[in-house]
Amino acid sequence: MNYLAHLYFAADSSESRIGNLLGDFCRGVELQQLSEATAAGLAQHRAIDRFTDQHPQVRQARLLFATNRRRFAGVALDLVFDHYLVKHWSLFSAEPFALYKTRLYQQLWQDRPLMPAAMARTVDYLVPQDWFGSYAELDTIGEALDRIAGRLRFANTFAGCIADLTEHQPQFEQLFLQFFPQLQAFVQQYQADNAFPLRI
Repeated sequence: MNYLAHLYFAADSSESRIGNLLGDFCRGVELQQLSEATAAGLAQHRAIDRFTDQHPQVRQARLLFATNRRRFAGVALDLVFDHYLVKHWSLFSAEPFALYKTRLYQQLWQDRPLMPAAMARTVDYLVPQDWFGSYAELDTIGEALDRIAGRLRFANTFAGCIADLTEHQPQFEQLFLQFFPQLQAFVQQYQADNAFPLRI
């Protein structure tokens, strides 16, 4: 899952938000020095990623990508699932997305001094450029994926994922709507088993 989904499952605290994002920003971080709450957030991030990567419906979704882009499918699914989370937000939260996003941006901006440098730099762009708001448009997801493919340090043919996302849009959307409630149930059980506060 991508940034928005990981933050959705975080508890309402700076340490939990940072921990739940930390899976993407671990390089150079002394993990043994993390607070208990931040380490718990990181552990939850990793558990969510394991559950997602091993889920049969996610594996099925990867097969919808052209063979030359299939190695990139995990990255593409992370972003497109955030797109569908925004699109279907009212199914998963009683708080309107616009209000949630505004509050989340304020929290992330205030949390920057507590973040690893790479995470803080990302937030410096994420908030002013309204990344989460832009996730509402599928074309924006395609553009973001092309930028990611262009930054890879090896030759690849991953650009153009928007063609796959558009061609198989109904299947991707249906797979997400089937998968995400299962992920919610998994996270609730994971939090209960690890004595984390449940997200309401």
